[in-house]
Amino acid sequence: MNFEIDTKALKEGIDVVNHASVGASMTPILENIMINAGYKKVVLTANNLEMAIEYMISDWVDVKSEGSFTVSSRFISSFITLVSEEKINISLLPNSSLSLITPASDTKIKWIEASKFPLIPSFKQDYSFTMTALELKKAIDKTIFSTAEGNIRPTLAWIYLSITEEEIIFASTDSFRLSEYKTKNKSNITKPISIIIPSKTALELSRILPENWGVELLISENQILFVFWNIKLFSRLLNGHFPDYRTFFPKSYSTKWVIQRHDLIQALKRINLISKENNFNTRMAFNSDFWIELSTGDTEIWAWKISLPASVEGENSIIWLNSTYLIEALNVIKDDYVSLDFETSLSPIMLRGITEKESEFEYKHIIMPLKI
Repeated sequence: MNFEIDTKALKEGIDVVNHASVGASMTPILENIMINAGYKKVVLTANNLEMAIEYMISDWVDVKSEGSFTVSSRFISSFITLVSEEKINISLLPNSSLSLITPASDTKIKWIEASKFPLIPSFKQDYSFTMTALELKKAIDKTIFSTAEGNIRPTLAWIYLSITEEEIIFASTDSFRLSEYKTKNKSNITKPISIIIPSKTALELSRILPENWGVELLISENQILFVFWNIKLFSRLLNGHFPDYRTFFPKSYSTKWVIQRHDLIQALKRINLISKENNFNTRMAFNSDFWIELSTGDTEIWAWKISLPASVEGENSIIWLNSTYLIEALNVIKDDYVSLDFETSLSPIMLRGITEKESEFEYKHIIMPLKI
């Protein structure tokens, strides 16, 4: 096997597939990247058995002879970052060495046979539809932060994707908070579909999505495939049922307040300097004088109180909540003003952006209050 390739193109490909490689594993081959040189193209693949990424390079490559091999993702990533020359020649030598040649250097390393690399399971498509990369990234970013940590609560480390005739819905929960993002269904799918995507897959997908591109989503019984540009991302789907979260959205409220989003974020960040000593427990008092008072309660360091102007509708109320949870939700809302609605001090708190114009998407977030 022998090919010459543009260094920048190779580096970009390695950076992308590294999102599916494993840093340290009981199965060392999963720490490698497979490189396959075929007719007028080179394909890079990483596979951690839950997710796999393929990156195809068809421009800026000259394949002199075909073949494949695997190499440590950590080494090849570090090595290619240090190569300043425009092109690099890669070839397999008879003594199980890999030759990496540039005009200024000649490096030889060990490689492992591609036959030992895990194959991507065959994919049989049942449904497919297309979203823009921008819309898909927005849906993931507005829900990924409220998934559970995989090593703490693996049964909630996922994003729920539901397709109806009218809507495409993304939802997630870690049982303390819940996010739902809805957008119009512009696909030709009319049969209801519900799948559960691992949160790690969604996170890595969001990181590599280009801004201006269409993404094809292909769904099978237990897999999903995302295809965009020269990239394919395969992922297994999780078995099980997502909780019927819609019952948690408040149907009525006794207190509703509207406040400038940026002002609230800045106030909460200041509160967090103190509340971190108390697990970010923050007291919020609402009164009919059009003010909201945020305070930390007593800690070993300090106590802090901030008042903000707001539009308050309903009863005077006091709630306690995790200020970090609220900041994370506010960060994904882009409207200038937000509303928080709740029935009692112990009922779910619904957060929404206030928009002046009709939108093709809807975002709602729920935070459970603290019992203090």
